[in-house]
Amino acid sequence: MQALNNLFLIIADFIRSLFADPHSVWANLTMDVINFIIVVIIIVLAALILILLERKIAGWTSQRTGPNRLGPRGWFQTIADALKLMGKEDVTPAGADRILFKIAPMIVFSLPMMTLAVIPYGNQMAPINLDLGIFYFLAVSAISTLAFLMAGWGSNNKYSLLGGMRAVAQMISYEIPLLFSLLGVVMITQSFNLGVIVQDQHTIPFIALQPLAFVIYIIAGIAEVNRAPFDLVEADQEVVAGPFTEYTGLRWGLFFLGEYGNMTAVSALAATVFLGGWQGPFLPGWIWFWMKVGIIIFFMMWVRWTFPRIRVDHLMHLAWKVLLPLSILNIFLTGLGIYIYRLVMGG
Repeated sequence: MQALNNLFLIIADFIRSLFADPHSVWANLTMDVINFIIVVIIIVLAALILILLERKIAGWTSQRTGPNRLGPRGWFQTIADALKLMGKEDVTPAGADRILFKIAPMIVFSLPMMTLAVIPYGNQMAPINLDLGIFYFLAVSAISTLAFLMAGWGSNNKYSLLGGMRAVAQMISYEIPLLFSLLGVVMITQSFNLGVIVQDQHTIPFIALQPLAFVIYIIAGIAEVNRAPFDLVEADQEVVAGPFTEYTGLRWGLFFLGEYGNMTAVSALAATVFLGGWQGPFLPGWIWFWMKVGIIIFFMMWVRWTFPRIRVDHLMHLAWKVLLPLSILNIFLTGLGIYIYRLVMGG
């Protein structure tokens, strides 16, 4: 009963605030809605463009033509694929947990929108400026692990369950070195705010000070978004398609829209933390930001179509016996460097 009274008091206070200062409340609400729409547009457009770009890069690396029939040089191929997915039947397997089965792809698709909301796309151009921006980004992106497990469990399929369990093992393993790789930058800037981190790179990007951390982040980031050569979650020769086996139509498409959205988010964080974000001469800051993001995405696609898929035991070995010790070593070296710098400057 007390909890219900507290809820009524909160609602009453909110209503009073609307009438007390209506302009600021509605202005803030309008800006929040606009920012949300902008992030959604970024995710959808990025997915549509990156799917076509992926095919072009795949054709380039394997000396094939790639999409070249639908539209000028095949540029309308992604639109045709989207229309095809919209026309496919939405099938739910018999015996599946309908709630988990249907919610999982929605969660995977929505998480990139939440993470990209704290990225500064230019000077004072962050939709939400959080003091704990990095912490929020990592916390929200970690929820995708649960979504893959929900998809595998809810499908009532042993291959889907195995793929979901692989996703949990892989993503949890690589989250640790990915997080540790960012701690060096946090130690240097003494801040979790992404805007502050970008401002501190006005003279030199942190990739010059943290090259080992950048390499660890890129490797762990590729594994986090389940892309080749770390796509053990959907290894077709072992688990058919993993947690995606039973999905059809738009629900299947949401998983892959989420994958490209996560790849954009991981690349955006790398550009922000290590490459100076929107910092750059002559051109507007947001152009510099997206150029840096595009370079990282191109590298991820290049890696996918160059290296073969590795074995699952090698995958775990790389995370726990190589990347994790290196990330801890980087933290130690960063702390030592900061101590020596302060000692010299203080002297």
